[in-house]
Amino acid sequence: MVYRQIPLNLQLRAEATFDNFVSAGNESLLHTLCNSDERYIYLWGGDACGKTHLLQALCHQASQLNKTAAYIPLCDDDISEPDILTGLETLDLVCIDDLHIIAAQPQWEIALFNLFNRVREKGGRLFITARVAPNKTQIQLADLVSRLNWGVVFQIINLPEQDKIEVLQLRATQLGLELTNEVAEYLLKRSPRDMANLFSLLGKLDTASLTEQRRLTIPFVRQYL
Repeated sequence: MVYRQIPLNLQLRAEATFDNFVSAGNESLLHTLCNSDERYIYLWGGDACGKTHLLQALCHQASQLNKTAAYIPLCDDDISEPDILTGLETLDLVCIDDLHIIAAQPQWEIALFNLFNRVREKGGRLFITARVAPNKTQIQLADLVSRLNWGVVFQIINLPEQDKIEVLQLRATQLGLELTNEVAEYLLKRSPRDMANLFSLLGKLDTASLTEQRRLTIPFVRQYL
């Protein structure tokens, strides 16, 4: 798959796949993303609920289907100009993360509105995430607000703690690690609780355990927190 190159040369996280997303409370959402031909979907939810994971999973899925895609994280400091959206309508899939970041910025709002129309004309697919529902984004351009309400809207339900442990243990197994419930609970209590940071920490622990040839125990993990 050829990804549109953007200035920061963004790489998708390898672990951000549908197989690694525990669907508790989000079964309908996951089924729709994996199986439907919806051309526009708006996902919203609080921090660390899985918005970025799902958009990147869509890009990975597109890759497997030999489709072209772009993932645009508006929260990234390197994405500062709306012309990053120019030409994206030529791709099969466009994923815009954290829409709320550009609310009340006229140039961005106009650029996104125009992209929305171009993607629709070309027959592509557009997926957008934000922290809030479409009518609460503080977007000032009325026509863009209207577009945001066109398609399917899903609220992403945050994972309960036990499900986060399940996700961590699944990822640990993929890395060849044994992560007990006791150690997983210790990680959740003493580190950032969003899955992106937890996955990153697990990767560092994997490297450390290989280097020192030690199992993941609480005393060992304590050294890296």
